[in-house]
Amino acid sequence: MTSEHVRPIRRDVAGRVEIIDQTLLPHVFRMRRLDGLEDAAEAIEAMRVRGAPLIGATAAYGMALAAAADASDAGLEGARTRLARTRPTAINLIWALDEMLAHLGPLAVEARAAAAFARADAIAEEDVAICAAIGAHGLAMLRDLLAKKPAGARLNVLTHCNAGRLATVDWGTATAPIYMAQDAGLPIHVWVDETRPRNQGASLTAWELAERGVAHTVIPDNTGGHLMQHGLVDVVIVGTDRTTADGDVCNKIGTYLKALAAHDNGVPFYVALPSPTIDFRVADGVAEIPIEERGADEVSHMTGMTADGRVATVRIVPEGAKVANYAFDVTPARLVTGLITERGVIAADRAALVAAFPEAARAAGRIG
Repeated sequence: MTSEHVRPIRRDVAGRVEIIDQTLLPHVFRMRRLDGLEDAAEAIEAMRVRGAPLIGATAAYGMALAAAADASDAGLEGARTRLARTRPTAINLIWALDEMLAHLGPLAVEARAAAAFARADAIAEEDVAICAAIGAHGLAMLRDLLAKKPAGARLNVLTHCNAGRLATVDWGTATAPIYMAQDAGLPIHVWVDETRPRNQGASLTAWELAERGVAHTVIPDNTGGHLMQHGLVDVVIVGTDRTTADGDVCNKIGTYLKALAAHDNGVPFYVALPSPTIDFRVADGVAEIPIEERGADEVSHMTGMTADGRVATVRIVPEGAKVANYAFDVTPARLVTGLITERGVIAADRAALVAAFPEAARAAGRIG
């Protein structure tokens, strides 16, 4: 753990792009420099950076690095093509690439490199502001829930995967209300799904919460339903990699099962939703969102620290066992209590999304 609060992507004093290499957490904290387009693409593909908002910011910096090498129209289009194929599910990736092209296209070639870094910086800061606003609206919701509990009781939040500051530029989405509740002195405790197969809850969310001093308990993914049955979960808050025009939510595999358990037990299920994650071009999440299938080794192997302090990877399935590794699932809008956005907590339906974000709906042709 580092004592310094470091953003997962930043520019150093010399203007060079650096990331926290999240594949090494929680056992090793190391910054990694991105020197060009291919470094940025590899960082996204290898999940050195991950989480829809952070992928978008990294893609923006990837475009800037590409512009520094070749700012021609062909160079920018080639960079967009390379980055667009790194991860198929998170819509922020395409949003950021389109933002960069739209900003750079009208400019003279010689002005594009500097403008590209300035726009990438702005995208990163916009993400921080969005997450802070999500946190403020989510905090109000948490205060309301706590007010309904007996005096002195703590508020128990369950979250899945990592929708924290490591998945964004800062604050996080699902964790922003939690961090603001902690800062406000609310008695809050977080149940942290380990989130197999990559264990991003156990390794990343738990690391973050410990860094901020938030009380938390890591649980196997299958424990959430049991906790809800026994009244030990007051609210579920998760993130999203893509949300449809009708409010379906695509998030880390296992989210759908948590939503079903929450619905069955009357537990509110909220999704922290930054607006660049809305895809107004898609209506039916199950039918239309491409679900990324990742390598078998993420399921068949696990990495951890041995008793003598070594970081080691071991196989946990029989040699030759067939493995399926679907990275995401889709939670239907009917199971979502509300969407915590930077413009308030809204219903998970088309009318509410269009009313909250008319400019994005108009750009996608959803309204005139």
